[in-house]
Amino acid sequence: MTDFAESYLGQLRALVGPRILLVPGARIVVENDLGRILLQKRRDLDIWGLPGGNAEVGEDLVSVAKREVYEETGIVVSEVKPFGFGGNPLLETIEFPNGDRCQFFVMNFFATHFEGTPKVSDDESLAIEWFAINSLPPLLPNMQASIFAYRRFKQTGTFQMI
Repeated sequence: MTDFAESYLGQLRALVGPRILLVPGARIVVENDLGRILLQKRRDLDIWGLPGGNAEVGEDLVSVAKREVYEETGIVVSEVKPFGFGGNPLLETIEFPNGDRCQFFVMNFFATHFEGTPKVSDDESLAIEWFAINSLPPLLPNMQASIFAYRRFKQTGTFQMI
């Protein structure tokens, strides 16, 4: 796991301060055999969301999704597939408690094959739990939109623009 200050975003943030940044990344819906999805309770915002994060220099988005889910939950996903793209600034612009703002552009992936037992694996997470897709805790709006888009994708097979 890369320390934030050493990450690409951390280095960029040190140069531009709290100015809004446009950030590429990935998030992933991991679904188990019971149809439950894996959520992470985020430490920074104290709310539930999907595993995911920002790209590092030279990293493709499939690798971002796999790396982030491993770093945040301790599981290894395989057969990662895209189902949608999130770029709506009304949903994807986040202000963090320290005043930093980012507008995210996020490829949304899903995986139903994984190895390992999910657990809190980093200092970004307060909890990792499985939830029924129709009984979710309070979520970040962009994460909720991604989950709704995943449900639509499963029903229609159509790539979702979020």
